[in-house]
Amino acid sequence: MIKNFKWLLLVSLTFVACDSSDDAVTDPNSIDGSPLTAGSADFSKYVALGDSFAAGYSDGALFKTGQENAYPNILATQFALVGGGDFATPFMIDNIGGFSSGGAQVPGFSTRLVFNPATSTPAPISGISGTDISAHLSGSFNNYGIPGAKSYHLLFDGYAAANPYFGRFASSSSATVIGDALAQSPTFFSLWIGGNDELGYATAGGDTALNPLTPANVFQQSYGMLISQLTAGGRKGVIANLPYVTTLPYFHVIQYNQLTQANLTVGGVNQVNALNAQLYGPLHNALAFLGQGSRINLLSTSGNNPMIMVDETLTDVSTSLTAVLIGSGLDVPTATALGQIFGRARQTVPTDLICLSASSRIGQVPSVALDGVASPTPLLSQLGVTFPLPDRYILIPTEVTEIQAATDSYNAVIEGVAADASLNLAFVNAKDIMNQLTGPTGVVMSGYTMTATYVTGNTFSLDGIHPSPRGYAMIANKFLEAINTKYGSNFKGVNLGQYQILYPSGL
Repeated sequence: MIKNFKWLLLVSLTFVACDSSDDAVTDPNSIDGSPLTAGSADFSKYVALGDSFAAGYSDGALFKTGQENAYPNILATQFALVGGGDFATPFMIDNIGGFSSGGAQVPGFSTRLVFNPATSTPAPISGISGTDISAHLSGSFNNYGIPGAKSYHLLFDGYAAANPYFGRFASSSSATVIGDALAQSPTFFSLWIGGNDELGYATAGGDTALNPLTPANVFQQSYGMLISQLTAGGRKGVIANLPYVTTLPYFHVIQYNQLTQANLTVGGVNQVNALNAQLYGPLHNALAFLGQGSRINLLSTSGNNPMIMVDETLTDVSTSLTAVLIGSGLDVPTATALGQIFGRARQTVPTDLICLSASSRIGQVPSVALDGVASPTPLLSQLGVTFPLPDRYILIPTEVTEIQAATDSYNAVIEGVAADASLNLAFVNAKDIMNQLTGPTGVVMSGYTMTATYVTGNTFSLDGIHPSPRGYAMIANKFLEAINTKYGSNFKGVNLGQYQILYPSGL
């Protein structure tokens, strides 16, 4: 019996030894269960440079919880597992969004969007931001994601005065973003910049007076200067290219034939026949006489209808249109107003991209303050229906092509840097990721299917441009994959199930 007991004890000790050995090599934070390693990278001092994506902007605003879920902040939590240090963020005061001054919300810095179940649409949350636009934060920071920043802004020594998102934590009024970031003596960096170089023009409907595209040579020079400074001394980092911003949900929520029969019904009476008789018919006939009859056609009495828009590429037929309308028997004041309003107007077509910002303006009275234009007559006062949507709300095909060409030129610069073996940088192909999100299968991660479908696709927030919490987590994991590939680290990344699809109103 004693001999058998010793044999059983030996067997049990063997199993214990095996179990202990297995536990020692199983790391839940690594992609393969082996001990987590930074590989050849040094994450002890990480700084992030970029725009609103790096800042954690979401639902149309910058707010504290959104900043906490920014992809650089998620990266920093992973880097901390292999010796990464503290990651300081210039947090906003609360979760309202935007800035206040003297107890009032500062115009141009809206509060965050929340979902309104009563109307099934997003709407700004009520309240006033506790972040005073004149307040300044002291100390040093690691997250230099600046909402609104373009490539050359990170080098501009007056940017602190021009952009309060940077000014509130810049080291001085003459500081540069790149200078303040490098003052932290980083050992590792991330740089994802260039989105606003194209996005500002796109969200302005291709209106150069509101926000022009950054010229290709300016981007090349700016990006080169940033990389030169960031990689000095052999510093490692990760960079990302740019998707076509025209693939963002922001440009695909509002359809060209957005006018339903319900939209065109007032007081229980469908207005299509009246509109055709009083406006669309006379305009179509007059334009047809001028050889431009395809610009405006009669509205259909069933199904959806296109909207009326301004197309600045069309020949202006204002004077001729007025003359034809007068010749058809219309009074001079009315004919003059119609000629003035519809001289460069047409109905929207499937290849037009309607900005999400138009959603709150379609059917409303045109306003100089909101829309940049006003109607000369109260009889024609419904945007998209009896008055053309202005340029700022619509991207026409030539503008889409222009934006994509600019993006290609920016990406050629970024990808050239990524291919330079002497720089030894990790590279995230954000353009390819966006193509997957808009594709038939999306991106599957942590058991979740991520797509570019507005809100329900998991990836994007209520503003249709910036990621949701889960979208930012996906981005962070994609950055970690690139870092693993380049530097031999083995980060598993975060579980997307731990991040919400949308922020609740009661943060």
